[in-house]
Amino acid sequence: MTVYDPTAYRQYFEHEFTYLAGFRRNTHRYAERVAVRDPATGTTLTYAELGDRVDRLATGLADAGVKPGDFVVYQLYNSVEFAMLYLATQACGAVGSPINFRLAPGETAYVLDDSKPVAFIFDGTQSDEAMAALQHADHRPAVIASVGSADPPSGAVRFNELFADEARALQPAASVYDETTRLYTSGTTGMPKGVPLSSMVEIFSAHDVIMHFPMSPEDRTLNMTPWFHRGGLYSGGPNPVFYIGACAVPLRAFDPRRCLDLVEQEGLTFLIGAPTNLAMLAAEQQKQRRDLTTLRGVVTMGAPLERDACLRYQDLLSARIFNGYGTTEAFWNTFLRPSDLPDHAGSAGRACTDDDVAVVKVYPDRLADPTDYVAKDGADVGEVIVRSPKCGMVYANSPEQQEAKFHQGWLYIGDLATWDAGEYVSIVGRKDDMIVTGGENVHPVQVEEALNAHPGVADSLVVSVADETWGQRVVAFVIRSDDSLTIEQLDAHCQQHPMLADYKRPRAYRFVEELPLTATGKKVHYRAREQAVTDHAAGRFESVG
Repeated sequence: MTVYDPTAYRQYFEHEFTYLAGFRRNTHRYAERVAVRDPATGTTLTYAELGDRVDRLATGLADAGVKPGDFVVYQLYNSVEFAMLYLATQACGAVGSPINFRLAPGETAYVLDDSKPVAFIFDGTQSDEAMAALQHADHRPAVIASVGSADPPSGAVRFNELFADEARALQPAASVYDETTRLYTSGTTGMPKGVPLSSMVEIFSAHDVIMHFPMSPEDRTLNMTPWFHRGGLYSGGPNPVFYIGACAVPLRAFDPRRCLDLVEQEGLTFLIGAPTNLAMLAAEQQKQRRDLTTLRGVVTMGAPLERDACLRYQDLLSARIFNGYGTTEAFWNTFLRPSDLPDHAGSAGRACTDDDVAVVKVYPDRLADPTDYVAKDGADVGEVIVRSPKCGMVYANSPEQQEAKFHQGWLYIGDLATWDAGEYVSIVGRKDDMIVTGGENVHPVQVEEALNAHPGVADSLVVSVADETWGQRVVAFVIRSDDSLTIEQLDAHCQQHPMLADYKRPRAYRFVEELPLTATGKKVHYRAREQAVTDHAAGRFESVG
């Protein structure tokens, strides 16, 4: 009798079914299908061609001294080079770490010292910042390379010099549990935190997108956000695209006109971005209509999608609007589908197929137990927690922060939300952003949604300043879409709004041209709070009764 041996099966599975193995299947299964096309440079690579370049780059990295388990940090715009590095680091057994090209030199130096990469690769237009970062860092990578620069700075080589003339067989990640990618959180406070992701996480992330769009090999996707983010790389970016055999179209810098033109020219089927991207697309489409009939969907992520905005995007861009909600640590964990609209527009949707999501009580001195739920009534506010096979589960070199966010196998995100009987989650703000005025809690997102419903408001950000009577005073930064809008009109709008209690309405306003945002479109309230303190002291806010 043959006895089932789970150990043998597990060993076979661990080593033969990595993410890289999934990509390699497509290099012969879909050899002639286009894997990546860059309209800006005219570069088009089939899966066979991409596979060859990836193997030659992996061989070149190994020849330059990159060994299995070593780190390769790359600071690049969305590009063919980025896509090749994402795969080539896995092909030589290294850990690829794409980082934000907007980081200050000191922040980049912090990442270099934290991960100690053997290789550091940057875009040629960022040479000055990259070299300044190297001067700030204690760690000096052995390999320094510049992409797109005919004359790289001293000590660096041209990226193309890293490719070997011929590829040879290398040892990739030993198993699906080995680290393949390390992302650094954009964060809203403090220095970036490293989030290690394994090949298994890569696979679950790819499958999640493939299931939820759904994505097929015939799709052509454009992610409008930077690929160095979890939502850029993993949501319609290289990760799911190369796993399913579809085509990725990189966009170096977001421009709404260019983006809509590419839908027509390239026959794009999915656009993916932050709510700020969609707002600009809708405004541009309203000015000049394009044929968007090839679109199978528009996906937003990174920040709450407000109800009125969601319905507007359905009208102007695509009837199929999706919203994924999540984090760098765990990718997206809830998903709002077109079938959920319009009834649940404004919510973040329900838990993804493989994930558990809950809203638990908030205590001042401890994390709630994962089963200590708030009421599923759409009103009681608590903290969102998630449990997901897509989650990194740890912070590299940050045990204290890890302990503060990971508890009993769950990630405590720090976002405040309600949920209803159908377990639709609606984000109302951050724990750190909550305003307490007169003993009452005010969640900025709720007030911002009310303000943004005014036709004269393009966007808003709500924070607080100190108040002798009430402890904190609610104030708002507002971007006007109508220059004639007054604070009196805004106050009247808030007083009449059916979902805004009187204690929640702003008592002072300041009209501004822009708001502080992360690269994924999240409002950075702590920066706005700092600015509000300065502006309030200088008398720049206009008060209402």
